[in-house]
Amino acid sequence: MFRLSNSIKLANDRGINAVIAEIKVHSPKHGDLLRGRDPIEILRAYERAEVCGISYITESNHFKGSFEFLKELCKLTDLPVLRKDFITNKFEIERTAEVEASAILLITRILKEKTAEFVDFAKEHGLDTVVEVHTPQELEIALYTNTTIIGINNRDIGQLERDDGDVSLTEKLAPLIPNKFVKLSESGIGSLKDLKRALKFADAVLIGTAFMLAEDTESFVRCFVHA
Repeated sequence: MFRLSNSIKLANDRGINAVIAEIKVHSPKHGDLLRGRDPIEILRAYERAEVCGISYITESNHFKGSFEFLKELCKLTDLPVLRKDFITNKFEIERTAEVEASAILLITRILKEKTAEFVDFAKEHGLDTVVEVHTPQELEIALYTNTTIIGINNRDIGQLERDDGDVSLTEKLAPLIPNKFVKLSESGIGSLKDLKRALKFADAVLIGTAFMLAEDTESFVRCFVHA
């Protein structure tokens, strides 16, 4: 299984932007993002556009995701797959490893002082970890873990994406993260201008809504990868 952190480094070494593209079926803010499309077709468009990883939200209430589709996704692509969800127990980490996902999202706001323990457990199961932060206080927790990747969520998860977060949070927090961590800017990236601002400070970006709203997915995503 190809690690997400390695894939990010490989993209940077090749001189292209390390873009993780999200297959996002529903957004609390925008509603139905699939619009009748086959998510596998979106996966293929992402692959052709040369993204370095795929992200998928398995949470079902607000984002209409499913663990069953994650399982299918991991079988259908050679790209590293990041599972995003509000993980609160270790059983979910074991399940994620069993379906051969590459990485799992661990949110400091949810796990608090348990974050480091959950990171170690995930790594023992062969998973890369994206430890997500939104405040300087949450970043303090992340820095004391063995995670490979620290993700700065430009939006407040407590608002379920209804806030208008932007990459200014990445500009503020990323310089505080030592280079031993892969720095990932997540959410709130909708234009090439946002992308360039984020990549001045981060090693990679994760984009979902903007890609799902694009008319021509493949060409839109390719612009971000090769900008």
